[in-house]
Amino acid sequence: MSENPTAPDSHAKRALAAPRDRGEPMFPGGPVADPAGSHHERRIRSFRPRRGRVTPGQGEALRRLWPQWGLDIDGLSRIDLGEIFATEAGPRPDLPVVLEIGFGMGEATAQMAAADPGTGILAADVHTPGQGNLLALAERNGLDNVRVANGDAIILLREMLAPASLSGLRVFFPDPWPKKRHHKRRLIQPEFIELAATRMKPGALLHCATDWEPYAEQMLEVLSASPAFENTQADGGYTPRPGFRPLTKFESQGLDKGHLVHDLVFRRNDT
Repeated sequence: MSENPTAPDSHAKRALAAPRDRGEPMFPGGPVADPAGSHHERRIRSFRPRRGRVTPGQGEALRRLWPQWGLDIDGLSRIDLGEIFATEAGPRPDLPVVLEIGFGMGEATAQMAAADPGTGILAADVHTPGQGNLLALAERNGLDNVRVANGDAIILLREMLAPASLSGLRVFFPDPWPKKRHHKRRLIQPEFIELAATRMKPGALLHCATDWEPYAEQMLEVLSASPAFENTQADGGYTPRPGFRPLTKFESQGLDKGHLVHDLVFRRNDT
């Protein structure tokens, strides 16, 4: 039987179908799958690595903007936040920087960045579509105070950020890991709070929010027990939702289902 000249080349099809090597970027020059690789210990993580479907617009943003506004959390070197947030005018060593851990699709992050252009937001997540979406939103809205970090926020805090370098820390709607056997995976634990405290300036605010009430109770217990933080609420309880935290689509859906959303705002002590 003669070969069909119009059939796709079988070698080309196999090349297209070949899987990427472990750690190879999905987008050239973009975020890698596991930036820390084997450099650091394997441990129970508080997040599930998620790739998900990336739209053409998100993929284009990752390709073009990641080299300028993206950061892979490889844990190999200490970063200079003034350099990370540099613009055409140069580094910004005096820019206060807030670390946001877990930003979903980035809509709320972009809104907060637009409302407070004098504060840098270093937004860390492992969700590739969300990374691309936030980069696209930052470019579309002319936000030069947003940088996107890809990977494990624990490694970012412990290995890559200098002591007392953060002016704030935000953890909005982290995975609640509702099953009891998974509670050890929750991010807000005494060890995490102790680490975070070393990277926050005196007076910096740690702001958490969750719609899972048992997790909110754990957060309040852990934060209240830390000598490094004090509750901004005089009664020692939860904080009404601050006006600067946007109401997200996810949160609205939870409220429609009758979920209670709890905010907790604690201040880093001077000592």
